[in-house]
Amino acid sequence: MNPLEFAIKMELDGEQYYARQMEINENNPLRSVCLLMAEDEKKHAEILKNKLNGLPFELTNTNIRNETKNIFADLKDVNVPGKMLPSQLDFYRTALKLEQESINLYTHLSDKAEDIQVKEVFDFLIQQEKYHYETLEELVALISRSEEWVESAEFGIREEY
Repeated sequence: MNPLEFAIKMELDGEQYYARQMEINENNPLRSVCLLMAEDEKKHAEILKNKLNGLPFELTNTNIRNETKNIFADLKDVNVPGKMLPSQLDFYRTALKLEQESINLYTHLSDKAEDIQVKEVFDFLIQQEKYHYETLEELVALISRSEEWVESAEFGIREEY
């Protein structure tokens, strides 16, 4: 299996993973985040398939961060009665690990790529996965702060929320 085929499989596996998580989290805010992540993984696979098949492709940036801000505007309205699921924080931390593994893999594949266009595709995917990682980090910080934040003058100056 060549590096492009491997990357296609990995992106499709990522899409399936996020699609499964979307089904599991049907009635909570994680569903929307999983949907956006699955869509991005699918787009990445399409870019790789087009490159592999010699078809034109466009390296367009994702806007997942803007979408996730909209998702979190509605958090207070969501309720999951009687359903046992990992916490949002657990989910995002797991997703962070997966995105870091993708970054590491694409960095390795980019370093080994001999074709300049293949290297450009892998470099683009590195950028996209880093963007996912940063977005997930922001979500972890957002949720963590809401659990850890104590509003009291005696605790001194805090980083802006």
